[in-house]
Amino acid sequence: MTDLGEGQARARLEERLGRDLLRFITCGSVDDGKSTLIGRLLVETQAVPEDQMASLEADSRRHGTCGGDLDYALLLDGLAAEREQAITIDVAYRYLSTSRRTFIVADTPGHEQYTRNMATGASTADLALLLVDARKGLSPQTMRHATIVRMVGVRALVLLVNKMDRVDWSEARFRSIVADFATFTAKLGVDHVTAIPVSALRGDNVTTRSRHMPWYEGPALLEHLEQVPVDAQSARRAPIRFPVQWVNRPDPEFRGFAGTLVSGTLLPGQGLRVLPRGSLVTVSEIWRDGRKVPEAVAGEAITLIFDEEVDVSRGDLCCAVGDPAHVADQFEARMLWLVEDPLHPGRSFRLKMGTRIVHATVTRIKHQLQVETLEHLAARSLDLNAVAVCNLSTDAPLAFDPFAENRHTGSFILIDRLTNETVAAGVVQHALRRATNIVPEAFVVNRAARAAALGQRPAVLWFTGLSGAGKSTLANLVEQRLHAQGRHTFILDGDNVRHGLCRDLGFTETDRIENLRRVSEVARLMLDAGLIVLVTLISPYQRDRERARGLFDSGEFFEIHVDVPLAVAEARDPKGLYRKARRGELAHFTGVDAPYEPPETPELRIDTSRVTPEEAVDHLMALLDRSMEA
Repeated sequence: MTDLGEGQARARLEERLGRDLLRFITCGSVDDGKSTLIGRLLVETQAVPEDQMASLEADSRRHGTCGGDLDYALLLDGLAAEREQAITIDVAYRYLSTSRRTFIVADTPGHEQYTRNMATGASTADLALLLVDARKGLSPQTMRHATIVRMVGVRALVLLVNKMDRVDWSEARFRSIVADFATFTAKLGVDHVTAIPVSALRGDNVTTRSRHMPWYEGPALLEHLEQVPVDAQSARRAPIRFPVQWVNRPDPEFRGFAGTLVSGTLLPGQGLRVLPRGSLVTVSEIWRDGRKVPEAVAGEAITLIFDEEVDVSRGDLCCAVGDPAHVADQFEARMLWLVEDPLHPGRSFRLKMGTRIVHATVTRIKHQLQVETLEHLAARSLDLNAVAVCNLSTDAPLAFDPFAENRHTGSFILIDRLTNETVAAGVVQHALRRATNIVPEAFVVNRAARAAALGQRPAVLWFTGLSGAGKSTLANLVEQRLHAQGRHTFILDGDNVRHGLCRDLGFTETDRIENLRRVSEVARLMLDAGLIVLVTLISPYQRDRERARGLFDSGEFFEIHVDVPLAVAEARDPKGLYRKARRGELAHFTGVDAPYEPPETPELRIDTSRVTPEEAVDHLMALLDRSMEA
């Protein structure tokens, strides 16, 4: 059976502790007093008893590995997400309780380089406490955290103006900071913020009202936390959404579909639509904790039995028939970039939404959000902690809801295909119109028919290596050999395509990625035409070559590393490009001031400084002949 979902974990905690549960996060810039505040709360409230701590922590860990949406997925990393294993994230969870309520507090670091950890804590919170040093006022990190809190769907926000004792309990200073923050949050779309002046170190307005600030007439922090409403029923009232996590078939007589019901209430006899394929099923039985139950509610980990054999698999989303999710392969999303290696449009990633994993490409950065002013800035790439609105394209249709409607089915992470690192978290805003208006045509004369007419097996030979390594020379010789055999070929040469198809592109990393994307798409069209395509590009980045490979089926793409030492390539310098680069006349030149990432496992590696061109062609033809026989 699957791990506990958020609703089920919450219900079990409430049942054990006899009171409702509030999850909140403390955030803000470094040294604004987050840990001091939590320490004060721990001292002045009742901590959860030790004998219950182990089970609470176990529930929290389970909470981090179930479901796969942004609420949980930021705790998962790459392929570990597929194995349902949590990774270590620097977020300290504390447990507090009063006579009225129990609290789980996510204490996150304020450093810029740990913004991803703050997003982790915020993704499961009902409320955010945003601390500001009264002496310093709002900082860029304050506004970045407020933006992320809003992005991940936290509805309730408390502004704590801390260290009021260091500004002589000044009402004017407090009001000034509150006014500045109100101006910012109005642009952010936050309807209501509760502002409280506090001194976390001295305890003023933390658990009891402060005598030093008689001008403040609102509640102390703890009073407010005890009164904040938690709508535990909203997920149950939402449309049914059941992401299939795995197919459970312990014996031939039992075939169940396990997962967490993220929203809605489900009864036996309920009809469901399975997306993205759209088939209809009827629930005959619901199982929970090893026994049949009369209903399931949002947050519960369950297994469904359908009334007949159906094609349902991991990653499918079962929805209410009358209120299904959207299906698209292109959408607009707001994203937080989490790593130092910049995002460049055209790069391909794994996208994990719910329990479904597909390949996805960021096709366009529409604008980056300037966190201090919320101004929309043009951007060709994204750096660490950047928040931006982007267009994404996936290689298969996804079932989703806009995040504003359902945070569980409207959030995703991007995973680096090489390192398996989580590089971005995002929320879906809407499908792109082109995703529903463009429908691929299925023609009778297809790739197989064209290849049969030409009497050959189409393939792509992708030559990569430094300038001057001999890529174009080898491709030219191979094409002559193939032409003499009556094969049908075409060469896509790096210099030639830049005279037409890619003449608008330069040689920055972003331009190189787009250049490779265009060439690989053309190569795929030529392969559909039944041709043997020879591509000669420096293509310096491993991720981009892997993206090109991903466009083709197994046995169609052959990476040829024309591998010579830099000194040899530079000594040849047939176009004089190395000399220009060394004189500073040519920027971003591979091998001089731009990197080359050699292939780790190419189909063939050829060092043209050690073999003759004719010997190299023999090796290439042997590789191609073996592939034709396979």
